[in-house]
Amino acid sequence: MGKPSRPRALSDSQARAVGTNIRTSPRKLNLVAQSIRGQRAEVALATLTFSPKRIARDVKKVLQSAIANAENNHDLDVDDLVVTEAHVGKNMVLGRFHARARGRGAAIEKPFSQLTIVVEEKRAPVVAKEDKEEKEQPKAKASAPAKKKSAPKRKEKA
Repeated sequence: MGKPSRPRALSDSQARAVGTNIRTSPRKLNLVAQSIRGQRAEVALATLTFSPKRIARDVKKVLQSAIANAENNHDLDVDDLVVTEAHVGKNMVLGRFHARARGRGAAIEKPFSQLTIVVEEKRAPVVAKEDKEEKEQPKAKASAPAKKKSAPKRKEKA
């Protein structure tokens, strides 16, 4: 007999991946994480691929891991995945010192971060053909815009 298993924290349509010991400050990592929150997984991958930030490569690895977890461990459809959460936390801080004048030293902090990405399967609603046709019909033309009043002309001095 052993310890009873803990119930799953996420719903059945969600998968998670955690990246620990990412060598950047949480503040910088959060800038990249913000750019993918709420996006579809394939769009988020494209965003990270073409991001100029160095840390986007590590975020992309964690996102790919979350997608693989969803596909292999939870049998979710990869095409319907959306990044529902991307939150950043602090991790360890390496302490270093920089030698200064008169035998003194200045502290240098090298922070590490932790990134958690949760993807969820959200199916796009299927729209019937009749509904599409109704939406595509052109609307009646609006009345012509009113003419702008021009400012009164000033008399030129001779």
